[in-house]
Amino acid sequence: MKRIIVCAAQVPFVAGGAEALTSALVDRLRQRGHRAEVVALPFAWHPRREMLANAAAWRMLNLSYAGRHPVDLVIATRFPSYFVRHPNKVTWLIHQHRPAYELCGTRYSDFTHDDADVGVRDSLFTLDRRMLAESRRIFTISRNVAARLGRFTGLRATPLHHPPPLAGRLAAGPLGDYVLSVGRLESIKRVDLIVRAMRHVRSPLRLVVAGDGSERPAIERLIAELGLGGRVEMRREVDSEALVALYAGALAVVYPPYDEDYGYVTLEAFLARRPVVTADDSGGPLEFVTDGVTGSVCSPEPEALAAAVDELSADRARASRLGAAGFARADAITWDGAIDALVGAGDGAAG
Repeated sequence: MKRIIVCAAQVPFVAGGAEALTSALVDRLRQRGHRAEVVALPFAWHPRREMLANAAAWRMLNLSYAGRHPVDLVIATRFPSYFVRHPNKVTWLIHQHRPAYELCGTRYSDFTHDDADVGVRDSLFTLDRRMLAESRRIFTISRNVAARLGRFTGLRATPLHHPPPLAGRLAAGPLGDYVLSVGRLESIKRVDLIVRAMRHVRSPLRLVVAGDGSERPAIERLIAELGLGGRVEMRREVDSEALVALYAGALAVVYPPYDEDYGYVTLEAFLARRPVVTADDSGGPLEFVTDGVTGSVCSPEPEALAAAVDELSADRARASRLGAAGFARADAITWDGAIDALVGAGDGAAG
């Protein structure tokens, strides 16, 4: 039995994939007999100088002891939790501060090329390399995150997949009369792209959007502007039971985010034996979605997404086969493998 602290950077009032991961990780560690706790600090990215202050707050923490008891292992997750001090630190990287890295220069980042922003980015790059390199071992939640880390820092990491939050609860039902979109309504998730695709879908399918976020008003306006009120249903308050039912009754799940870290939605769809329609620049989902095998991969254009949806609607037997193939991939991912790797790395594996 080990005393293990999972370090989490928490954005107040926001709950997403990172929060689900840290909560599930602590639960699974406890199930394996370890004493595990989350240590979280609030994270602010605006104004940008606050990011460095947040990082400094983590650096001030030495979690070697909890009271008089030694802490055997800390598991850091996303920026800047890996700045924490501990002689036995393992990082399971969710992501670095994406707007300063791969999103810089895209519409999903507010970083510019002025002197102040360049200075902040340079400081982040330097500090990230140093703090991450302290880890006995660096894991990432996906191959996509590992590739980014190598590209920007030169550090090597091992991808370590884990099951999604609804694993064990999902099941297939009859293929329904709608396609499903799940997730936070933020610009980088590109739910607007799915809505625009519905203008071009010829089959009599509906779109059900399950989720909430800052882009909700804009998406609702878009639905009204396109005259899609009768074909697109927005569901704001969706608990886990309702979400399980939505997965079970869908024909397919449409999930085309931009350069996603991992993407729980892909694996949840597969565990419900539903094919996934995604885009060729969607990042993490492409580790599991193979075009024509477990779903459809197309260009991030409304017409292309619509064509993929119509193909599945026209051949429901094919949709079932793709969903079954996806299930085989997702079902092979276990928490035991992740826990063994993380705790084993803390037993003294070299970084």
